[in-house]
Amino acid sequence: MTNARESRQASLERKTRETEISVELSLDGTGEYDVSTGIPFFDHMLESFAKHGMFDLRLRAKGDLSVDLHHTVEDVGIAIGSAMRQALGSAAGIRRYGQQVLPMAEAKVEVSVDVSNRPYLVYKVDLANDRVGDFDVSLAEDFLYALASKAGLDLHVELRYGKSPHHVVEAVFKGTARALRQALELDPRGGGIPSVKGAL
Repeated sequence: MTNARESRQASLERKTRETEISVELSLDGTGEYDVSTGIPFFDHMLESFAKHGMFDLRLRAKGDLSVDLHHTVEDVGIAIGSAMRQALGSAAGIRRYGQQVLPMAEAKVEVSVDVSNRPYLVYKVDLANDRVGDFDVSLAEDFLYALASKAGLDLHVELRYGKSPHHVVEAVFKGTARALRQALELDPRGGGIPSVKGAL
């Protein structure tokens, strides 16, 4: 079990004509973070993601923010998802499933995840007010789609109720992190690969 824990970390770099990203991720951390994307609200969400997932996350992203925030947000999701899949290895011993209902002031969000290596995203979050400053809250879906695709997550996110876009998006990030924390935990009872197929 100790060796499995020690190996559950990854670092990678991703460079395109639109973004340049470096990420270091440990799945068995203490929630320490050092994040810089050039998008203050997104940094805040990623810090919450690391803290509540108990992931150690160091991330640097430089993107074409003068064009749009989309490229940077999506590519950060790709980078973190890729690092998560790399850190998981065979995924032996994980709990695989996680769920969190998370309240945030007037908002409540439900998140369920299956670390199945069969990516899918169901995102049911509709808001009348879709801005937090310059941040378009629909970018949260872009981030989660990229994360789920690269990490191999079957991820379901649903807004039960809520009005403040800040509270809703923060609940989405925290809820996703806490559901992942459960799913990625090493089960003390062991059990190898959590699938009758023998692989994820």
